[in-house]
Amino acid sequence: MIKSLRGMNDILNDDEYKRFTYFIKSATDTAQKYGFHFIETPILEETALFKRSVGESSDIVGKEMYQFTDKGDNDVCLRPEGTAGVVRAFVQNKLDRAGGIHRYFYHGAMFRYERPQKGRLRQFHQFGVESFGVESVYEDATMIMMVADILNGLGIGYRLQLNSLGCKECMPPYRNNLVNFIQSVEDEICEDCKRRKEINPIRVLDCKNEKCQSLYENAPKLIHSLCESCKNDFERLKKILNINNISYEIDTNLVRGLDYYSKTAFEFVSDNIGSQSAIAGGGRYDRLVEFLDGRPTPAVGFAMGIERLMELIKMPEESRDGYYLGAMDDEAVELIISLTQQKRKSSKATCEYRARNLKAHLKNADKANAQYCCIIGSNEMNNQTIWIKDLENKTEETISLKEFQ
Repeated sequence: MIKSLRGMNDILNDDEYKRFTYFIKSATDTAQKYGFHFIETPILEETALFKRSVGESSDIVGKEMYQFTDKGDNDVCLRPEGTAGVVRAFVQNKLDRAGGIHRYFYHGAMFRYERPQKGRLRQFHQFGVESFGVESVYEDATMIMMVADILNGLGIGYRLQLNSLGCKECMPPYRNNLVNFIQSVEDEICEDCKRRKEINPIRVLDCKNEKCQSLYENAPKLIHSLCESCKNDFERLKKILNINNISYEIDTNLVRGLDYYSKTAFEFVSDNIGSQSAIAGGGRYDRLVEFLDGRPTPAVGFAMGIERLMELIKMPEESRDGYYLGAMDDEAVELIISLTQQKRKSSKATCEYRARNLKAHLKNADKANAQYCCIIGSNEMNNQTIWIKDLENKTEETISLKEFQ
């Protein structure tokens, strides 16, 4: 028997698909209320896109990408994250030259070859939002408020962690200070951190090794080395969050896992999903459009891993809805199919293609969570009527087919 690949799961049972589709609808509704519209980008992209954007110092590019050479000798990979593809589409369609503000949301499958565990798969799904053309830190605050609205709407509790990664003015001197610190403890850090020190030193702060994390508690903090502009932006961000009653914690070691972030960085974490506690994160990436050959364009965004949220979603109480139609005699099956098709023009409707007894039809209608169970037998055929039971109010009646239609 052929099975799905490890870490690539089906969304199949009732609870999973209901939670998944409920999340997509809820998050989509929120993004649209904020004035964002949908964008779809390919699952397969040139590998160079992610090497230039995500960064070769990241574990994603270094260890986790599904990368291969296709039949046209192109170096391609399955997308490991969503932002780079949206930026590529933004530049390719010359929107960086058009000016103005461009706001998008997306959802879809992403792929990373990592050790599967609860809430972390090799094929997983993300919901993400990207905004281009707004330099103001108020757009950063808007992103954070949007995530908060999505999570609140799903009944998911969270803690918000904030940091600033500085800009091209304050980052270089901080980088030198950090490298000096890393060199002072180099004999005690892991091999990944030694590699990161040479390529992108700030990434060491994202190391999950417990010994490294304890060492970095004494590392210099970028938030204490911000230039005046970055400091003012960060204070303004905190102010707008305070005004809107969004509580937060400052995490001076929060750097995000990707190389393209600068200035604002944020993560929403949950205490209910074990050690891998991040459920959403993002920040500002003003240089990424330029990295991908576009005109310098301010940008900010976030992404949420849907599988990580599935068990945390508080589903609304489900009410009965729509019609279930069934036949008790073979002669009525075709009529039932036609009536079901008519009902679908205005309501949810399902039908059974086989003639069954009343008990079986009522059981099927209950399983379909229909409000009305509508049955035609030989008596109804002769009288041109249909028997209807309201499964919510427990009432029943027989009406003419003309009235039913």
